[in-house]
Amino acid sequence: MAGIQDHLNALFDAERALRGAEAALLQNQPAELSAVLSAAVKEAKELSDKDESRLRLERLADLCAQVPGPEMTDALIAILDDPHNGVRVQAAEALVDVGYERYAEVARGVERALGQQLHFALQELPWVLVELDEPSARKLIARFLDNHDAEIVASAVEALAELGDPAAIKDLKKLVGDAREVDIDGEEGEETVTVGDLASEAIDALGGDK
Repeated sequence: MAGIQDHLNALFDAERALRGAEAALLQNQPAELSAVLSAAVKEAKELSDKDESRLRLERLADLCAQVPGPEMTDALIAILDDPHNGVRVQAAEALVDVGYERYAEVARGVERALGQQLHFALQELPWVLVELDEPSARKLIARFLDNHDAEIVASAVEALAELGDPAAIKDLKKLVGDAREVDIDGEEGEETVTVGDLASEAIDALGGDK
């Protein structure tokens, strides 16, 4: 029992030290802090040790969300563009938290991301916008439909269906008949469907015709 208690006490000590270090870090000037955190994100993404990379990125997502400014939004989107699901979950939740307080900052970050060669982030960002559910969400998500990556397009189609705005029907109609195939999670596991089929289903869900 003594050994277990020692481990528990060590955990409490580590948590106390973590909170103190975070508070001290966040007392720095936002411009200087943004530069340091942006560099830390870049370094973490380049690590060959993927476990260490994930550990750092998950912590950095929480820190970046607490610092205002476009650099931190861009850093969160960079973290979101990670192949590890756990890292993406942390980054997406952080972006939603930022968006609730500073939606325009996130929206502008999404617009910048649309011009970058990203994969995972562009699949996740439509769902961040759905969660925020702001008036501009539909128009922003619709811009993802023009991406060359079928998986990104499929994610945007499903996000528009979830958003539930019938105005999206006109955006989706151009994809009906799109034969590109994507894998999605169906009722009986993973299944392969076409982008066009997804678009037609989304149109139906929104109350439109084909």
